[in-house]
Amino acid sequence: MASLVSSPTSSSISRRSINPSSDRSQHRFSTPYRRHVARCSLHGSLGFDNGLVPPCMPVINDRMLPGMHGFQDGIGKQNSRLRIFSGTANPALAQEIADYLGLELGKIKIKRFADGEIYVQLQESVRGCDVFLVQPTCPPANENLMELLIMIDACRRASAKNITAVIPYFGYARADRKTQGRESIAAKLVANLITEAGAHRVLACDLHSGQSMGYFDIPVDHVYGQPVILDYLASKMICSDDLVVVSPDVGGVARARAFAKKLSDAPLAIVDKRRQGHNVAEVLNLIGDVKGKVAVMVDDMIDTAGTIAKGAALLHQEGAREVYACSTHAVFSPPAIERLSSGLFQEVIITNTIPLLEQKSFPQLTVLSVANLLGETIWRVHDDCSVSSIFQ
Repeated sequence: MASLVSSPTSSSISRRSINPSSDRSQHRFSTPYRRHVARCSLHGSLGFDNGLVPPCMPVINDRMLPGMHGFQDGIGKQNSRLRIFSGTANPALAQEIADYLGLELGKIKIKRFADGEIYVQLQESVRGCDVFLVQPTCPPANENLMELLIMIDACRRASAKNITAVIPYFGYARADRKTQGRESIAAKLVANLITEAGAHRVLACDLHSGQSMGYFDIPVDHVYGQPVILDYLASKMICSDDLVVVSPDVGGVARARAFAKKLSDAPLAIVDKRRQGHNVAEVLNLIGDVKGKVAVMVDDMIDTAGTIAKGAALLHQEGAREVYACSTHAVFSPPAIERLSSGLFQEVIITNTIPLLEQKSFPQLTVLSVANLLGETIWRVHDDCSVSSIFQ
């Protein structure tokens, strides 16, 4: 078993507030890594207070990305034109985002009638405001999607100046093309619904495929949860000679290659599989060498965990010493928990784009927060600044 030792800057050792007025070099990741130790090749630590977070327990982070504005001093409260409202899908994440910006969540009334119809009423004026609605379309996808559409409509009818749908997890993203005859492209349909409801912009995190951005006839800001996971991995000492990044399928090669480049340009391996049906995968072989290596499997989402579990089993058969699973979206449909906690993985690293129920927790699970990342993006969109510069 390879030894993974937390660095002195790991959030599990200390918490500290960063003075936004201090020199930006103080935000850099300054751990004295030896040459043979793998590290994230970012300009510096992103500074998220990540790792060792109890699942479904919201954590208000006290650190930020390099170059972030530092809203902990309440600067955001002076901006009465920026409003953030939360749906019922992930209120904990919305609260973290609001706290990062130094704002209070907007007051909104959401209820369901006896027949299941959704009622939305804003409890404060948004006339002329820049409104951000935080609502992932996670399970139950149809309920949360309809709630988002009605929230957008309520803001439009209340004369909001700009309405941005903040969708940390975009449901229906996998239905982004026709692979067989007489199939729908549900991702395009959902994009049309959001646009027609009255949204002026969409902020999404780790879309299943980049082509989904083209389905919207409004601007889309696409941010990645990858830097948050990379920052956490950078706090661990892993010998670069032992590290290999693995794509669980051919479709995720580009994502895995970008991830490997950030980890000291680590070697890449690919699991070749053939899918026989929805949520059913068959692994055939492995392209690349993982013998005696620490394998890091990277994917955008884990649903039933069939693909990643079978891939991990193959990696162990091929001689991998340890297997880590990294994913932005934890859908965790049954029987995902049984597969992920079966002993195949040393650690399963996810983010909180989707709320995680306590009963879905298991010892190998680590939950990281994307609140600061989304909060900074929201501010830059509102302030007409570049979003891509966050990751430079």
